[in-house]
Amino acid sequence: MFKPIELYIGLRYTRAKRRNHFVSFISLSSMLGIALGVTALITVLSVMNGFEQELRTRILGMVSHATISGAGAPLRDWPGVVEQAEEHPRVLGAAPYVGAEVMVSRGGQVSGTLLRGVVPALENRVSEVGANIRSGSLEALRAGEYGIVLGSELAAILGVRLGDALTVITPEAQASVAGILPRVKRFTLVGTFEVGMYEYDRGLALIHLRDAQTLMRLGAGVSGVRLKFDDLMQAPWLSREVERELPGVHRVRDWTVQHANFFRAVRTEKTVMFVILTLIVAVAAFNIVSTLVMVVTDKQADIAILRTLGLSPRSVMGVFVVQGAVIGLIGTLLGVAGGVSLALNVETIVPAIEQAFGMQFLPSDVYYISDLPSELHWGDVGRITGVALLLSLLATLYPAWRAARTAPAEALRYE
Repeated sequence: MFKPIELYIGLRYTRAKRRNHFVSFISLSSMLGIALGVTALITVLSVMNGFEQELRTRILGMVSHATISGAGAPLRDWPGVVEQAEEHPRVLGAAPYVGAEVMVSRGGQVSGTLLRGVVPALENRVSEVGANIRSGSLEALRAGEYGIVLGSELAAILGVRLGDALTVITPEAQASVAGILPRVKRFTLVGTFEVGMYEYDRGLALIHLRDAQTLMRLGAGVSGVRLKFDDLMQAPWLSREVERELPGVHRVRDWTVQHANFFRAVRTEKTVMFVILTLIVAVAAFNIVSTLVMVVTDKQADIAILRTLGLSPRSVMGVFVVQGAVIGLIGTLLGVAGGVSLALNVETIVPAIEQAFGMQFLPSDVYYISDLPSELHWGDVGRITGVALLLSLLATLYPAWRAARTAPAEALRYE
């Protein structure tokens, strides 16, 4: 279909100054529509990739890449498990923890909280909490002193400051002369953290591992061991490798299992957004249909002359496919250039717009992610480019087929 003669005539029709300026206007509109659609698609997907990466980083800054736990019982051989796990070349760190749900109270304020017992010296190997300490320090947690570090939101709700005492109430009851009573322990606030995720800033408290073992009556046992890998995207496979190397029976769960629903929802949003924005490209691409139909009508005499000179219907069809494909190609390339440029500079352009108009798109007092992160994936660019070119090519088929059916005698009757 794309012999040199078809390519030459198709490009000539594209470059020629048309007598019908309305056709030229529709052609330009189609080209710009495709460019804008591709630009929007690349930019929006890049921003969504940035949000996904930011959320993943913040969530996994508090949740380990994988956890090792016992088979329905506390993990008592955890020092050996930590040592064995760290022998794996792709494990960056391992740390034990004790997890429990408790009630924290101060005065008349009470809140349900996830309590986590940690070893301060090891915690920074598997989480980013040490880098997000707002006041006090993680190292202030010392065994036997019953210090506690709270999320900033939780500390604000309870109205506590450094040095204040608060009460931790465990769900496990104990018998006394007064009846069955919950176990209660006084702790002193030694630090607060803020990671930018409400779930953790509002509902997480950290204490020393020994204090947690005493409070939960675990003896030398722990709830499990948290792991950090060199590549979080390889966590499912690396978790299985670690599990196979561990002696005895252990359960290893990676972050994709623990937060599967959340990241599945983000992935679904990206897919839906891709489909919606692709419709914009489709509308612009199918404007090529009207452009080429008008061109075919305008070039009836030319088509008839070419046919009488021996050009086959297939070649006539190729001429208009080339013309429509050029429109789609130019629009797509302009869109790719604009989309890539915009995606790479979103974090610079958005603050400039906010400063120029004196407004903020994502206020920090409402949103924990107050800027627009962007992460360009070249795979997305390639997929978008392919879809735009395919739609443009499909839009040329009907007008080209209609041109190929032109009867020379009928077209030249009134010439």
